[in-house]
Amino acid sequence: MDDGPRAGGGLRLRRRDAPAVAGPLRTRPVTTDPAAPQQLHRGMTLIAAISLFIGTRDAWTRAMTSRPDVAGIISVCYAGILVAGVLALTVRTRRALTRVDAGVLLLAVLLVLCGYWLNHAGTDEGVLTAQAAHEILHGHPIYGQPWPWLFDRSSVGITKTMAGGADYTYGYPPLTALLAAPVHAVVHSTAAATLVTTGALLGGAVLLWWLLPAPWRSGATAVCLGFGFLPGYAYSGYPAVLALVLLIPVVVRWPDTGAGGRLGLPGVAQALCLGAACATQQLAWFLTPFLLIGLYAVRCGDLGPRLALGVVARYTGTAALTWAAINAYFATQDFSTWLHGLLLPLTQKAILHGQGLMGISYYFTAGSRHLDYYSYGSQLLLFGLLAATLLFVRRLGPAVTVLPWLSFYLATRSQDGYFLMMTPLWLAAAATVPASAFASAWQPRIPHITGHRAKAVLAVALVTPAVVCATVAAASAPPLRMNVTPSFAERAGHLDITGLAVRVVNITGTRLTPHFASRLGQGASDWWTASGGPVTLAPHASATYLVKPPGGVRRAPGGSHPRFYLIAVTGTPMTITSARIPIS
Repeated sequence: MDDGPRAGGGLRLRRRDAPAVAGPLRTRPVTTDPAAPQQLHRGMTLIAAISLFIGTRDAWTRAMTSRPDVAGIISVCYAGILVAGVLALTVRTRRALTRVDAGVLLLAVLLVLCGYWLNHAGTDEGVLTAQAAHEILHGHPIYGQPWPWLFDRSSVGITKTMAGGADYTYGYPPLTALLAAPVHAVVHSTAAATLVTTGALLGGAVLLWWLLPAPWRSGATAVCLGFGFLPGYAYSGYPAVLALVLLIPVVVRWPDTGAGGRLGLPGVAQALCLGAACATQQLAWFLTPFLLIGLYAVRCGDLGPRLALGVVARYTGTAALTWAAINAYFATQDFSTWLHGLLLPLTQKAILHGQGLMGISYYFTAGSRHLDYYSYGSQLLLFGLLAATLLFVRRLGPAVTVLPWLSFYLATRSQDGYFLMMTPLWLAAAATVPASAFASAWQPRIPHITGHRAKAVLAVALVTPAVVCATVAAASAPPLRMNVTPSFAERAGHLDITGLAVRVVNITGTRLTPHFASRLGQGASDWWTASGGPVTLAPHASATYLVKPPGGVRRAPGGSHPRFYLIAVTGTPMTITSARIPIS
């Protein structure tokens, strides 16, 4: 007879297909070693090691033909990368993994130095900076001075303008040239500029590595020295590299600046670096207002508006005085040419270039008569993002190091360098600026705007004018109608273009001064010479131009259907028209 469950016991059930257990079920206790590295830390170290492979083979290949000793160092670095990969996944303590991080950083520094040894001639920005350093040494002005002979080498690019010319002058703030001047006194070449930018990048990578929390440090190695893009800009002599390095201490833990109502020594140092960065390259200008808005909002949340305004005023004043001190000598030489030089990248109306929205008019349609609206849209997007940051700083505060570069996507010059050269600052913010830092930040109260949906509608409204302007630019028709008839000459088995007969009709109500170039792929050629037609084409007028390539001959591109175009651009208003050049 079943007596039922025993007193003090419970009903035991066993699945019919489950094996009988002779004894009590024993499980191994799960223990967590507090000294063991986080898996995130291992992953970051591994990614940094992997990033060092990018571009290393090309450097090794070049070195084997010219500098076998450098190739040998690169080969040793390959072994180091492999060992670092093993150690990243096997070491058992955080201290050991930090040492692996340091080893990966050292490997990256060695590879960058090898790359610099193989390529330090610089491009147009490095050449201009080195020439500016030379002029500083001799007491000559550096702004408003054309140096066309610097661009005689084929390896040195040039910035062409929509008015049919090119820019041969120095158009950056002076700090990089000032730092390169004493180097140029010893190294009488472009290497004086590229040495400064490459050294700055190496120093900035080490600085960011040191400032970041341990699990994030190898991310600094990967973003600054791995992946292959920032070292290339440093070898080219870009002043933006030095600006990036100066902005690193500004961005790391930036919401802590002025905590308690006092800047203190760290805050003053950050302001000095911000002013110096703005005196180095114009990209720093775009980040500055976002930082100031965010800083005021954070300090206003814990100090109140009066004390917060005082902190931001002292911070801004220190940065402004630093900027002014660096620029003072050049401003007193000739104020108007100095100011024109600093604003040149914003006012020169350079020819279209980049991966942004302007590509619709440049690559995918026959052109646009309203290219200026891309610039209007870029400016409106910048102001809209600033307003959104002010209104929604608790949400957008962690992204202030990324937001400024969105506006460049709508600009007529939207090359990827504007996006990627400041990416180490993105990492710095991600690692040291959590969303919790903005939990109590001040935000203005907006009447009748409550709830997430209403705020989303407001945010969209802030950027809508920019979208409208970009749409106008992209959707507008080209200003000219062009019919192209090429002339060919066959030489040594190759087909050469000796000239183009171009029938041009101005279909707008505006006088236009066209300038002609060819485009194969993404880049425009040097200007072609036009004759036979008027310099300025009247509204609704037509003319036939004989357009000849630079040097009188242009090799016809191969392939069955080459995407070879003649472009006609005008500077005021900014327009572009493209017509395919028939090759047959």
